[in-house]
Amino acid sequence: MKEMKWARGVIASALVGLFAFVTIAQADETCMSPYMAKIVGQEDYVYIWTLGVEGMGDEQDKLVTVSVNPDADDYGEVTHILSVGGRNEAHHSGLTDDRRYLYAGGLDSNKIFVFDIHSNPREPRLHKVITDFVENTGGMVGPHTFYALPGRVMVTALSNNADHGGRTGMAEYTNEGEYVASHWFPTDEDLRGADKSGQFADGYGYDVRALPRLNMMLTSSFTGWSNYMMDFGQMLQDAEAMKRFGNTMIVWDLHTRKPKKVLDVPGAPLEIRCAWGGNNNYCFTTTALTSKIWLVYEKDGEWHAKDVADIGDPSKVPLPVDISITADDSGLWVQTFMDGKTRYFDITDPFNPVQKYEHRIGSQVNMISQSWDGKRAYFTTSLLGNWDKTGKDDEQWFKLFHWDGKKLIHQFTVDFYKLKLGRAHQMRFGAYSLYSQKPNSSDTMLSEVDK
Repeated sequence: MKEMKWARGVIASALVGLFAFVTIAQADETCMSPYMAKIVGQEDYVYIWTLGVEGMGDEQDKLVTVSVNPDADDYGEVTHILSVGGRNEAHHSGLTDDRRYLYAGGLDSNKIFVFDIHSNPREPRLHKVITDFVENTGGMVGPHTFYALPGRVMVTALSNNADHGGRTGMAEYTNEGEYVASHWFPTDEDLRGADKSGQFADGYGYDVRALPRLNMMLTSSFTGWSNYMMDFGQMLQDAEAMKRFGNTMIVWDLHTRKPKKVLDVPGAPLEIRCAWGGNNNYCFTTTALTSKIWLVYEKDGEWHAKDVADIGDPSKVPLPVDISITADDSGLWVQTFMDGKTRYFDITDPFNPVQKYEHRIGSQVNMISQSWDGKRAYFTTSLLGNWDKTGKDDEQWFKLFHWDGKKLIHQFTVDFYKLKLGRAHQMRFGAYSLYSQKPNSSDTMLSEVDK
């Protein structure tokens, strides 16, 4: 990858008259499916889906397991490394409703890796590799979000194999990895019965969440393969490429899987985080291209979308990435990649979020995962293979902080480059408490890091 200048002013000027840069991310215990059992106590492990790097270690994508229980002898250490062969553009992952399996996707290869994490949470094993995602789904490309429904995993896609553009859909799989059905997103040419409430019906996809008591499923939008696999610097200079980002969120009937309403949310709405309180009929997202927090809410039986807050100074292009809502619906963490910061917003009034805290995590930061009790927050770095920062700002790590309600307190860092592991992307939690018994600990990893 060519060396890029990441000075704020250079980036800002490059984006004048264009859509700004957008990123991909997702997390964590408080933001999982409501159908899934929760780890309400101390998690034991964090599973990190990691991009392989050419010339580093075995160069392969891998699932890296880190011990995070402070009572464990190996606290803060890598306990297991499971390489999957090749570089697939490792990106997002998700758990089944019974938390027996962890799905993880490759945005470039279109492979889906299904890991068994229940037999031995300390040492996951590869259960299955799905290699026919494109064929079975009718042409979807770029498996992204993996979201648990009862006995099912909903998989959003980012693109299609016809033009590698943004028109795409979702696919349903069983927990064991068998294909069930495809659900394509509405477009102007085929609304699929949905009400187009505004200007856009672009067919783009990204994230998915559900509020079962309202029979509602919600999806967001991003961009196609031709953009997310492009060199970042090249994309910035390509005016047509910078136009190819989604501007919609779609309200679905959860039970029938039919789209009901297309909402205008301009600027690439990414992660969706829904409030779970019994009287809270709303979800949040952020728009990467405009640095805003959006609220999607129900009123009088209809769903609406409204931008409710700025993230930092949008003119300085902070680039919001991952978000995480607290278990009590009172706070929202927002990551911004360009300045390497995390920000905490008070959302007790969801229509008026107020920033209360910010902290610089590193030169770049992407993902956040927080514990159910809100006392621990985990962070990783990587966005996409061709979009990560270069030079001295190319940091790749996994960090744990404690949160005391007022500030983050650093606990430990695992340097992924120093260990020759690659680029740390998405995190999922594991705990012995989820299963009937604790397996015998292993003194050695199944695969070793290249020294």
